[in-house]
Amino acid sequence: MLKHNLGFPRFGAQRELKFALEKYWNGQISQDELLKTGKTLRLRHWQLQQQAGVELIPVGDFAFYDHVLNMSTLLGHIPARHRNGDGSYDLDTYFRMARGRAPTGKPAPACEMTKWFDTNYHYIVPELEPDTTFALTDETLFNQVAEAQQAGFEAKPVLVGPVTYLYLAKGEGDKLAWLEKLLPVYQEILSRLKTMGVEWVQMDEPALVMELDTAWQAAFDQAYAALSGQGVKLLLTTYFDDVLAHREVIERLPVDGVHIDVTRGEDQWAWLEAFPMDKVLSVGGIDGRNIWKTDLTTLRGRLLKLAEDRGEQLWLAPSCSLLHVPVDLALEETLDPTIKQWLAFAKQKLAELDLLCASLQEAAV
Repeated sequence: MLKHNLGFPRFGAQRELKFALEKYWNGQISQDELLKTGKTLRLRHWQLQQQAGVELIPVGDFAFYDHVLNMSTLLGHIPARHRNGDGSYDLDTYFRMARGRAPTGKPAPACEMTKWFDTNYHYIVPELEPDTTFALTDETLFNQVAEAQQAGFEAKPVLVGPVTYLYLAKGEGDKLAWLEKLLPVYQEILSRLKTMGVEWVQMDEPALVMELDTAWQAAFDQAYAALSGQGVKLLLTTYFDDVLAHREVIERLPVDGVHIDVTRGEDQWAWLEAFPMDKVLSVGGIDGRNIWKTDLTTLRGRLLKLAEDRGEQLWLAPSCSLLHVPVDLALEETLDPTIKQWLAFAKQKLAELDLLCASLQEAAV
């Protein structure tokens, strides 16, 4: 029974990234100093997760602004108005896409921002134009994977999946018309990760919790038929709601594992107990989007049969990325103790995950 995590808060326990970004945008620190802050936080957060018992460490969840924007730049999907004069891309290009301005480069209207599904997080909306092209031009993800590997962590790269990426994008006409152009770049990304020794890649496809017509359902078949042969194992990852309406799509996709958020959709449990054994089943029962403690006794009771039946084919994780919660409750020294006893931030939720897994493993002996 493997413990993993889908993502970690990026700003730091003391909001270090927020302050560094503000200083950089105001010209008070250099870009190298900003990049150093990012690296320090990544290493600190990877270490914290490993110490909490997380075995597969998410890499690529860190962002200086937004993880969907990270995906856009990884795919070379950058509006012409934000590019440098020679057409190249750099970190200030990234900030111009998000904010419309940066310490260098010509200001231009920022990309739109809208809510990430039904959360309070907002993402930068990709723009699809008739002349949109995709190309692998940004090395950031690969550099961070190498960074994690060199520090001794088992890296699980995190990508916004191709269907969800298009689902979230802004464009006229049929957005799925861009899928054929998009998939070769995803194939190249996965192939590169394979050469780096990566075993598992987390493919975030939360669009599966939405109402999808037959064209969008078929897009998942097309996408994962193309991506399944790149030599890495794919963990299809869903969250924020139940996916029962698309369970047949999920079961037939040629992926190696599936993550399901069980904090919503009580009816999912019967399906999960009959879930195909040829895929890893990752269950997210610790709510990653709120600050409340988990009822571990009840959750353990629901998981006992799955743990007994599936053994190593059962993984445990939070329901979604822990991006939505603060880092460490222990730092909240002025909270009313009566309230504090009911709370759990990212560090505490990982401790809950470790305790839950240990209890289930003990019961299985």
